[in-house]
Amino acid sequence: MRAHHGIGLAAALVAALAIGALANGTLRAQTKPPAYVIIDISETKDADAYMKAVSAAEPNATTSAGGRFVVRSNRAVALDGTPPNRFVIIAFDTDEKARAWYGSQAIKDVNAARLKTTISRAFLVEGLTN
Repeated sequence: MRAHHGIGLAAALVAALAIGALANGTLRAQTKPPAYVIIDISETKDADAYMKAVSAAEPNATTSAGGRFVVRSNRAVALDGTPPNRFVIIAFDTDEKARAWYGSQAIKDVNAARLKTTISRAFLVEGLTN
């Protein structure tokens, strides 16, 4: 009788582990990947005007929208090709938060100044889920 009791307990344990693994996989599958805004400034035509616009809005416009600066540098080192003059990566929890940040008035003002005073591009990429 005890042997049957042990087999039932082992089967229940295996089933519980399988359900736990399935639930964990399902939860991970439902997690949205992070989003990253990449800003690549290859040339700055009027650094003072650009920095004035950025300092008027940042970092509050980004942090209040849920963004986190990952890279914000004028010191890119070329491994291949020509490095940008300035490179920025901003992380957001979701694509929606990144798009809302990009559509905010403060960032529209920064982007208007950036496009007027630099040769640059900005784009959104989806990150990997962990």
